[in-house]
Amino acid sequence: MKIHDISMMLNQDVAEWPGDTPFQFQVSLTKQQSGSVNIGQITSSTHIGTHIDAPFHFDEEGEKVHELPLENYIVEAIVIDMSEKQVISRELLQKVTTGTAKAVLFRTSFWTNRDVFPKEIPTFDVDIVEWMVENGILLLGVDLPSVDSITSKHLPMHHALGSAGRYILEGLMLDEVKDGTYKLIALPLKIEGADGSPVRAVLIEE
Repeated sequence: MKIHDISMMLNQDVAEWPGDTPFQFQVSLTKQQSGSVNIGQITSSTHIGTHIDAPFHFDEEGEKVHELPLENYIVEAIVIDMSEKQVISRELLQKVTTGTAKAVLFRTSFWTNRDVFPKEIPTFDVDIVEWMVENGILLLGVDLPSVDSITSKHLPMHHALGSAGRYILEGLMLDEVKDGTYKLIALPLKIEGADGSPVRAVLIEE
């Protein structure tokens, strides 16, 4: 068994959405001060690094993080290379065999410097959602900060996925992972009322 860590490193250099809360960790109480232990403090957006979007992120009536079905984040996943594609659509998936996979992870290799937030990214056509439904795919994962364009206010892909009962995983690190089928574990933190959560995403290769 081999474990591929496909999570972004969280530190002060990781890029946050423009205007969002940056990630910061500091030791707020040292062992010398407390007499026994070091204690750390984290400040962060819920959409930092590798993270999931709960439907509540874009839908006032949508599920919040603590309401999400955890079985959607421990699934068989297929990794598909979409490098050098500016628009990713159903047409590009015609020859893909998903088998029993419940998640699809797209490698675009576009966001290479994770310390700098991209001004533009490849986009996804909403017809991918139809393909996901037809193939029993419940979770879409991308190596980008969003499944919609950076400047989008309407978020068509987010809403299409939400309307179809599909879920979103963003900010993956897939450059070192070959195309194929793996077991994905990407559990969100149990944050009551939250719109998203950082995850430690891994792929298990048997």
